[in-house]
Order: sequence, then structure tokens, then C-alpha cells
Amino acid sequence: MNKLTLIAAAASAALVTAAPLMASAQDSGAQIYGTLGYAHTDVEGADLGAIQGRVGARFGSYLGVEGELAGGVKEDDVTIAGTPVNVKLQSQLAVYGVASVPVTPSADLFARVGYGTSKIKGQVGGVSATVDGDSWNYGVGGQYFFDGANGVRADYTRHDFKDDGDADVWSLAYVRKF
Repeated sequence: MNKLTLIAAAASAALVTAAPLMASAQDSGAQIYGTLGYAHTDVEGADLGAIQGRVGARFGSYLGVEGELAGGVKEDDVTIAGTPVNVKLQSQLAVYGVASVPVTPSADLFARVGYGTSKIKGQVGGVSATVDGDSWNYGVGGQYFFDGANGVRADYTRHDFKDDGDADVWSLAYVRKF
């Protein structure tokens, strides 16, 4: 079983498991939210872009969990050993623990720590190769709500890859409380 199949199976299992957990979280007073936005990734000199979505649950005012999924939409050309290589983020999947601090009734700041996996494709001429990287991720951000349910979120996350290297990810997203 290849890694992509394993990731897809894990994501499917997480979604099947998440539905009853989210229903139970709503019964327990947890606040469910989702985000949809754009993420800019700087990885080893390549500037990549992705559409990024998150689903999370906040338990009380301070703690929560969230899952994140992104798919690449902007590629970049980098030079490796004198050869131009086209690089694109194929996918990124992560899960985080989130700690929040309310600043006002409409705004809060947060920090998050999690674990993820990224798949990046490089292509030279007609030859391509894909690299998978598992990473410990950590970051900070803030969000502001215009009303009780709709808002905007901005954050920065650092991905420290286990094998070597790192990535800096900045994102801006619409956020919706359910």
C-alpha cells in the first residue's frame, strides 16, 4: 500500500469518525468551525500556493483541535544543480491541538502544535518525481468575527520536516462557526 493510499484511507477514517464526534461535541457545548482560504508556502526556496481547508472543535474558551487539508494551486521554478525544476505542492494533511486566548468578544489569538505530511512534486522536462515529508508543525495566528458566525483568520505555521528541511506557511482564510 503506497503512502497516498494510506493517507486517503486515514483521511476517510477520520471523516467517518469525525461526524459522530462533531455531533457529540455540539451536544457537549463545543464550538465547531471550518475555514477555507489560501496558503502561501516557502519550502526550500520554492514559493508555492494552496487552497487550504480546516475543520475544528473548540472546547470552552481556550482549547481545541483541528484538522487541515490543502491542495496546491501555484507552482514555482527553482534551480537544482544548475537545472530548472518545476515544483508544486500536491497535498498537505495535518492535525493540531489549539490553545486560544480571547482578546475581545469578537477576536482571539491562538497557538497550535501538530503533526502533518506534505507531498511535493518536481518535474524536469517529461520526468517527474514526488517527495513525501512528515513534519512537526507549530504556529500562531489570530481571528476576528464580524458577527456571531463569520470572520477572517490569519496565521503562520512552521513545518519542521523529520528527514530534513522546513517550510514556512502563511495563510488567510474565511472562518465560519457552526
